[in-house]
Amino acid sequence: MGGNFEKEHEALVERHLSTRTGERRGRLARGHQYAEKLLLQNVWWPLFGNLDHLHPEYEVYDWNRKSQFLDLAFLPPYGKFGLECDGYQSHVKDMDREKFSYSLNRDTFLAGMGWRIIHFSFDDVQKRPEVCRMLLQMVIGPTLIRNESGSSTSPQEREVLRMAWCTGKGIRPKDIMIQYHVNFRTARKWLQGLVDKGMLRPVLKNAYICCYEPVEGFPEVWS
Repeated sequence: MGGNFEKEHEALVERHLSTRTGERRGRLARGHQYAEKLLLQNVWWPLFGNLDHLHPEYEVYDWNRKSQFLDLAFLPPYGKFGLECDGYQSHVKDMDREKFSYSLNRDTFLAGMGWRIIHFSFDDVQKRPEVCRMLLQMVIGPTLIRNESGSSTSPQEREVLRMAWCTGKGIRPKDIMIQYHVNFRTARKWLQGLVDKGMLRPVLKNAYICCYEPVEGFPEVWS
């Protein structure tokens, strides 16, 4: 997969460089460096296996029409997501009060404009990418499910999936009964529905189902 990533990443950057001019092109040439590439390689690629709908160094505007650039924008037909890889030195330690306030206000403004901004620390991207993948999956996954599955996946089933991703281990009917205050029959029905859709799989112990877990490569089900 590593070789494929390098090839796809190079093609992604070249494609955007070829269509941009001025500062937008210059920002991409200067700004898309090691940290941004590592975010794609360690976090995005293992989940999705492609770089579709991604825009490196994507220009956005604040309430004063001041130009800003997101490290990465994910722009499928059904949503707008901004991905930021923040280094401690540049984003926290060296940030004064005015810059800190502006950073918060910018994210709030973008949220009002329909964006979902997802921040990762460079340390996590480099040393704990599995945490970043889990969080990214939690944010983007339900949107993909709603878009691809339509009415075939109920809100309750999506909540069960979110719960399965959050726990990082198998979930039992008992867990759902406690979390959502439903009876065993309902909890089992939700779980079985997700098994039938190929999103969860039962885990057997001594020929009995002991719990359910997300299927391997589940993000591939969305594509």
